[in-house]
Amino acid sequence: MGALSALEEALENRWEALWARMSGRDPVELVDALRRECDSHAVVCRAGRVLVPNAYDVELADEVYEQLARRGSRVGQALTDSLARHAARHGYAWAGPLAVHVRRSGDVPNGRYRVASSVMPHVSAEGFQRAGR
Repeated sequence: MGALSALEEALENRWEALWARMSGRDPVELVDALRRECDSHAVVCRAGRVLVPNAYDVELADEVYEQLARRGSRVGQALTDSLARHAARHGYAWAGPLAVHVRRSGDVPNGRYRVASSVMPHVSAEGFQRAGR
């Protein structure tokens, strides 16, 4: 299992380097911010089970958002995949279906991004069926 984890981490690092080259920004900082947000809100429920929030909001400064949008990048999916791998490596359980939402914000304090997490409530299949009627 160690070799597989090492390969996965190497591939992730190569993807992050490629994204940095294409976007002109270093995504490692943003990915690390997501991981820290996940880790800092982890809750131990019982022996061996650690729950983490399942909804993450990433607000990007206008300039950063525009750069990524021009390139047609699927940033939200890439960040979701990276966070899912991080949680799997640490044995975290999600509080529900994982979602990373990326949006533009003119009110980002550091001029680049802001990350926040929450627990998005579960929606049953029955709820979806009723909503469709």
